[in-house]
Amino acid sequence: MDTGDVLLERGLLTSDQLALLRADANGDRLDTAAVERGWVTEEQTLGAIGDHLGFDCVDLEKADVDLSLLSNFPQRMIHRHALFPVSRHNGSLVVATSNPFELYALDELSSLTGLAVEPVLAPSRQINARIKAHLGVGSETVDGLLAARQDEVQLLEDLDDDAELSEEAQEASVVRLVNEILLEAIEARASDVHIEAQAEGVRIRYRIDGILHSQPVPQEISHFQAAIISRLKIMARMNIAEKRLPQDGRIKLRVHGREVDVRVSVIPMLHGEGIVMRILDKGGMAFSLERLNMEPEIYAELQELIHLPHGIVLVTGPTGSGKTTTLYSALTDICDDEIKIITTEDPVEYQLAGINQIQVHPKIGLTFAASLRSILRHDPDVVLVGEIRDHETAENAIQASLTGHLVFSTLHTNDAPSAYTRLIDMGVEPFLVASTIEAVMAQRLVRRLCPECREPFSPDQSDLPRDFPWEAYKASGQPIFRPKGCRACHEIGFAGRQGIFELCKTTDAVRKLAHDRSSTWDIRKAALADGMQTLRDDAWRKVLKGITTVDEVLRVTKGDTL
Repeated sequence: MDTGDVLLERGLLTSDQLALLRADANGDRLDTAAVERGWVTEEQTLGAIGDHLGFDCVDLEKADVDLSLLSNFPQRMIHRHALFPVSRHNGSLVVATSNPFELYALDELSSLTGLAVEPVLAPSRQINARIKAHLGVGSETVDGLLAARQDEVQLLEDLDDDAELSEEAQEASVVRLVNEILLEAIEARASDVHIEAQAEGVRIRYRIDGILHSQPVPQEISHFQAAIISRLKIMARMNIAEKRLPQDGRIKLRVHGREVDVRVSVIPMLHGEGIVMRILDKGGMAFSLERLNMEPEIYAELQELIHLPHGIVLVTGPTGSGKTTTLYSALTDICDDEIKIITTEDPVEYQLAGINQIQVHPKIGLTFAASLRSILRHDPDVVLVGEIRDHETAENAIQASLTGHLVFSTLHTNDAPSAYTRLIDMGVEPFLVASTIEAVMAQRLVRRLCPECREPFSPDQSDLPRDFPWEAYKASGQPIFRPKGCRACHEIGFAGRQGIFELCKTTDAVRKLAHDRSSTWDIRKAALADGMQTLRDDAWRKVLKGITTVDEVLRVTKGDTL
């Protein structure tokens, strides 16, 4: 009886499905093929096979694993055969495997350890998660590197020759190790990878949903720090011989059929060069204002603004707050054959169909201001300036709007009303600011609760901030939620991020105050009187809808004082 018969006998497959599997088998295990087709889960197949063979099944996410066994467990058996030690009792070693038919590996393990091996079945996903959690990213590759290092690398440590370093960086094991780090980050939905040189060794951290998470790595990886950095420099077309100055580059990858851009920044630090890689998953992005889940009134007002014939619409917020995504979504919504759109960006993060994009190069004089002057000779209808950084760029953006163009741009301010005074501080005449700025939208990102495991709770009013909308909460009759953590969200409790928005339209009152050089405080009061909802207000609405948590609002926003 093969595995297909076992699954058929237990009602997990139909006879027609089994016939299809046997027709396409090509020597593969039938239970594995059934899992790949989505007809059964791996847990179901292992349970059926375990019952048939008399093996126990174990949930490695909940099991009490004796991690002390790892110190004497042959690592090559972990990586080559996906065997993971669970416990030891009565002279037997309990080992988790997802392949009960690999008897040779179990016999080899018994001879290596001198112990009787008692296999238990666990899903391959759980075994791989344990391996990464306790042995670290790239541990299998490091194991291979150490074996090679005994013969070769000892000599290279005494050399400071860039040709040798380049050769080491191109070694297959180093290439594989760097690829594993990048693939792990992409699969974890990381936006940034930090590889930092510390006194005690290399530290790798991934930024996931705005929060940095340290990754377990083998201690031995520190021996290959120079080779890893050189490999990344080669991939990003940098000068591997230059170790004293910062460098920037870009890597283009294809992962699981998707195009991924990686922006690489290298900076010399006290204990060696540090690398930060910004991951831009082109294939995973779809730009649309509707997908940003704005509140209906904000969405409706923004739709009116992006269809204006002229004027300036600004988006403000710190780095990594989603400004580019919002602007790209606005451009995508208005893009058609009747409108010419030109952007000038530093850098061009995503290539947008139907839109003309310019990459600025300040070193050769192609700045935002210079490119904007040239753009106006190309008869555009809509212009996007990546960022207003100085007086010249601000003046050119103002002039573009005065000559009948709709201009989008970003500015670094803490809230929307501050943008008016910020432009005036740059040296722009107040009457120009008042007459051209149509609206300013500030935004931030809060983490979204995992829909699979979020749990409702009823807080006491004394435990909540003073500005929490308690009356609205009680009137809704709905609970608010907090994170718990599950398999789907990797026990974090959050999955993805959600924008919160503050849209300040330039009403007559705001326009007069900007013209009169009034303070941000006065502009803010006037905007609130005209109906502006603050970032904090919008964030509380997301809490009441069960999208995010009170703690996230406190982490991302400042309390309103008006």
